[in-house]
Amino acid sequence: MSSNDYDPAVEGAETDFARKMSYSDYLQLDALLGAQHPISDAHDEMLFIIQHQTSELWMRLAIHELRAARHAIAREEVSPAMKMLARVSRIFEQLNNAWDVLRTMTPSEYTHFRSRLGQSSGLQSYQYRLIEYLLGNRNGAMLKPHAHDPEVTALLKAELATPSLYDEVLRLADRKGLTMPAAVLSRDVHETHHFDESVMQAWRRVYEAPEANWMLYELAEKLVDFEDYFRRWRFNHVTTVERVIGFKRGTGGTGGVSYLKRMLEVELFPELWRVRTVL
Repeated sequence: MSSNDYDPAVEGAETDFARKMSYSDYLQLDALLGAQHPISDAHDEMLFIIQHQTSELWMRLAIHELRAARHAIAREEVSPAMKMLARVSRIFEQLNNAWDVLRTMTPSEYTHFRSRLGQSSGLQSYQYRLIEYLLGNRNGAMLKPHAHDPEVTALLKAELATPSLYDEVLRLADRKGLTMPAAVLSRDVHETHHFDESVMQAWRRVYEAPEANWMLYELAEKLVDFEDYFRRWRFNHVTTVERVIGFKRGTGGTGGVSYLKRMLEVELFPELWRVRTVL
């Protein structure tokens, strides 16, 4: 029998879904595939929409994993947390690969529909803002683009009032005998954690004797691994924007490339990067 004549029902495959859940039903594909609504006749607008929609889906999963990892670390369930952090690194690998697809759109192709975007911009992605807040980059000014949406604003404010992932890691390290500064442990979690010499020296003890602090050593490296992927994602964002629009201002009103380059300087886990210099 040729492959063209093959009937999967012969081997027991279900083919009648009149009263049963189908693949499409489970994934709600009607809603998912019906959510692309180009507002121009430009061929490349579909690419632009799907690129950003799929990025938001991956970010939703990243938030799911980061929240769970933070909760696990607070409960000292470190092994599951490390598995979740490894998954988030791979999520950002996927997000990085997606830029390669978007870069197939040339500047002239983007100009065919860019003016139709109005002031909409990735700057207004509340999921990206939530990831930043979860990781500890807590700029309260970035609540402003969401002020029109009370539900989203409440979500982001609730995150700002919760210890970040790195806060929980530092608290765990302190409980495990790696003394952290009281001022760091009791700081206002609404604010961004900045480099602290004493925190770096504590991590130095871990890195100088990993065999005596293996759990914290492995957890620290999982954080560094994730931030490595996150930085690459930011860098690829910058280069993609520069390749497509040059140094034009962003649709959301920022300086575009200049704003994104400034974001490259942000360190999420500063002591874990700088400890390498003193080893």
